[in-house]
Amino acid sequence: MSTPINLNKARKARARADKRARADANAAAFGVSKAQKQAAEVERSRQTRDLDAKALAAPRKHPDPDPQKP
Repeated sequence: MSTPINLNKARKARARADKRARADANAAAFGVSKAQKQAAEVERSRQTRDLDAKALAAPRKHPDPDPQKP
């Protein structure tokens, strides 16, 4: 004879497993830890700073010789 199971516990265990599976799917789709976000922001600001340091001077705009022309 098999051992009787508590149906309430089985139902709750199945619900926990479903919830965990949904949470894992969401974490894979949307999850980025706070430390990863901060590291990415630091890297992005470093790249922007380096790029700005290497930028050439902006080209001068020559004034229009005849400002009265339409």
